[in-house]
Amino acid sequence: MSRRTVFYVSESTGITAETMGHSLLSQFDSVDFEQVYMPYINTEMRAQALTERMQEAAERDGVRPIVFATMLDDGIRRILRGGNCFYMELFEGFIEPLAGELGVAPSRMSGRSHAITKPSSYTKRIEAINFAMSNDDGIRPDNFARADVVLIGVSRSGKTPTCLYLAMHYGLCSANYPITEEDFERGDVPREVWDCRHKLFALMIDPQRLQLIREERRPGSAYASLARCEEDIKRAHGMFRRLNVPVLNTTTQSIEEISSHIVKILRNSVS
Repeated sequence: MSRRTVFYVSESTGITAETMGHSLLSQFDSVDFEQVYMPYINTEMRAQALTERMQEAAERDGVRPIVFATMLDDGIRRILRGGNCFYMELFEGFIEPLAGELGVAPSRMSGRSHAITKPSSYTKRIEAINFAMSNDDGIRPDNFARADVVLIGVSRSGKTPTCLYLAMHYGLCSANYPITEEDFERGDVPREVWDCRHKLFALMIDPQRLQLIREERRPGSAYASLARCEEDIKRAHGMFRRLNVPVLNTTTQSIEEISSHIVKILRNSVS
């Protein structure tokens, strides 16, 4: 399977770039995409710093990264387009034809893509994104009571990107808890996790896939060994059975599919 780095870039939250980019990439399932989210690239200095990250990705992968952008500022767009990347400006093919049809010049003001949505909905999503970032990786278990969703799973099973997706697209305040070696030795999870079982979802991943992901993070380590991954998955399964919570497999399902299942389960539990 070939590998490409993909950047989702915007002068605002990046929700539009990420949504459209995901839809396009879903047609190329033979490629392994490493996805990088770069919101609030709203100054030329930040744009220049991003081109340096693009160059690093190109040198690492041996091929230029793909950039999906919603960038209306001409100066910033020129800097990004001049980087070592395959640049796709997602608004470019639509703004001018639409302006011709409407007979009105576009304002080209940053952040206007959210102006036609309900302000309350937009604010809720921003708050949910901030919540997900502040409650990532079990940093604040005392905040689990405030979360709409709490994800649990072994290290590198996809908890963080799923939390961010739930926040960006559904406005759900999502936290996550990584099962630690101390949890395995104790044979149980902390009380804060037990207390939120009604909103707890477990993420599972095949050991072979987990080994590949961990190997990228810590090459040659015991943490990344297949034996360690198999053991972690086995012990996690036991915990999930005791917790009696829904288990979703991130090996065979995309973040979009996982999130959709979670939302459906939540809605059914309310109705």
